Amino acid sequence: MEMDIKGILSTLPHRYPFLMIDRIVELVPGVRAVGIKNVTANEPQFTGHWPENPVMPGVLMLEAMAQVGGVFLLSEVDSKGKTAYFAGMDGIRFRRTVIPGDQLRITAELVRRKGGMGKVAIVAKVGEEVAVEGEFMFALVGPDDQS
Repeated sequence: MEMDIKGILSTLPHRYPFLMIDRIVELVPGVRAVGIKNVTANEPQFTGHWPENPVMPGVLMLEAMAQVGGVFLLSEVDSKGKTAYFAGMDGIRFRRTVIPGDQLRITAELVRRKGGMGKVAIVAKVGEEVAVEGEFMFALVGPDDQS
């Protein structure tokens, strides 16, 4: 299954400028999701983050990865109507810089799901090179769970 930007917008609460993913090219609920982030020179962070040598900030790469993980966990039937709150990360490693013109291919795979918590292994690659990898934890919260 695939998901275009309209599907992403209906799944995540994020909007410009904080929506970091462009498309989900593969989605197998409970198994894996693959998302695409096209990195373009006209993104606002590049006017202030080393404008003479633009490098995508690591925190924004992590946010894109978390958004793919959120879409992945929210694709499960029992997660409909919930929000995926980022709860933590482990083992994050930055392996390659990401610059305008690159395309991040972000793969999220389930590590563990128990109740309202999920742990996902996520790898972001440019071509065949790993740019960032690690494990992300999420709390899945429905309207009745919020205080």
